[in-house]
Amino acid sequence: SGLYATIVAHNPDENKTRVKLPSGAKKVVSSSARAMVGIVAGGGRIDKPIMKAGRAYHKYKAKRHEWPRTRGVAMNPVDHPHGGGNHQHIGHASTVSRYAPPGQKVGLIGARRTGRIRGARKVHEA
Repeated sequence: SGLYATIVAHNPDENKTRVKLPSGAKKVVSSSARAMVGIVAGGGRIDKPIMKAGRAYHKYKAKRHEWPRTRGVAMNPVDHPHGGGNHQHIGHASTVSRYAPPGQKVGLIGARRTGRIRGARKVHEA
């Protein structure tokens, strides 16, 4: 996995080359800069579904401990602020202050807004 850029123009007088990045931004680099020619290897790797837990296990085993992930509501209250209760529910608002102490800071931290996005998206034209 990696990135690519498209050469837009050369300026041999100033020894500069304009390249277009995937974001659409154009950047001027030195013409003596080196790059690989061709396409990036491993493209489409994430398109194939993992399909089974064992593959996910081996994928994350090579990285760091982030799998399997246990939900906070499935824990006991000693383990997580969302834990406990007779049903799996948070029991209070999931939004939490940005200035909450560590340990209380779980859920939607410093949320500006929550809920469904309703209404048409406004397009600002400059």
